[in-house]
Amino acid sequence: MAKRTHTSPIEKKGRNILLEMAFIIALSLLFYLSIPIKSYAIVYIPRGALKTALNHLSTPETPTPKTNALDLWILRLMAALHLWHTPKRGYIAIPISRTTTKGDFLHALSLSKAVYQNATLIPGETLYFFIRHLAKVFHLKVEDLEQAYNAKALWADGAIAPNTYKFTLGISAQNLMDHLLKHSQKHYQKLSEQLLGSYDPKKWQQTLIIASIIQKEAANAAEMPLIAGVIYNRLKKHMPLQMDGALNYGKYSHAKVTHERIATDNSPYNTYKHKGLPKEPVGSAGLEAIKAALFPAKTPFLYFVKTKEGAHKFSANYKEHVRAIHKFSP
Repeated sequence: MAKRTHTSPIEKKGRNILLEMAFIIALSLLFYLSIPIKSYAIVYIPRGALKTALNHLSTPETPTPKTNALDLWILRLMAALHLWHTPKRGYIAIPISRTTTKGDFLHALSLSKAVYQNATLIPGETLYFFIRHLAKVFHLKVEDLEQAYNAKALWADGAIAPNTYKFTLGISAQNLMDHLLKHSQKHYQKLSEQLLGSYDPKKWQQTLIIASIIQKEAANAAEMPLIAGVIYNRLKKHMPLQMDGALNYGKYSHAKVTHERIATDNSPYNTYKHKGLPKEPVGSAGLEAIKAALFPAKTPFLYFVKTKEGAHKFSANYKEHVRAIHKFSP
């Protein structure tokens, strides 16, 4: 028969103490994890050792509550037990509620899901405003985005195709701009091959220049081929384009073109003072504007004026144009 082992009173007491201590620790840990805290929708975990990273948690607006050694121990323990994951670096989403606890917060940190944001470049918008939009959405510096664009873009404006783009928060200005430019270049090359059968960056630049003016001038897509026809007719006759839309370049994208602007602006974009096309696109151009630039309407028109309804009245000669100004302009 097997011998019975006897537990001495001291051993029993020691075990009971250990169990009580474990129970107290467990209760304390549960209480700690249930403590309500103020949470944020998005937090940022910087690169580096986990301990250092957690001590520098921040949000785009304000610092988060500081983590401590116990938080770090809990995260590492749960990761070792394969119950949670080790927090990744970058921006992550934290669920917000009035009952968010320390445990909820640490668990959310362990999930480390990347936060994505959208940025939309609408047809007709200039790089000046789009870069400032990107800087605001992705918490980047305007100067860094401008430098990254200028380093690789083929044109001073218009090198980014209008679209809605999605990136993770925390992306660098360099990586963001590299993606935008590579995507746009592939898009333009594919579009040119579809419409023309080939792609020539220099010829495509001229297409974008004309399309960007059309985009600024046309009241709707139906007018775009007519606007294009006017542009080509005036170029053929060596007439200055005299189009306000060309003066809506850069930071003047949303500015009303006044007689003073026309008189004082000496940039190549002032088609009242300079014949021919500007050297660069005056902004982004959508598909319909690009098609109009490539396939303009065959028309005798040389002039157009905006009507009270917002559309344009087209004229073949200056006398008709003057009559249209008096009759149709607001």
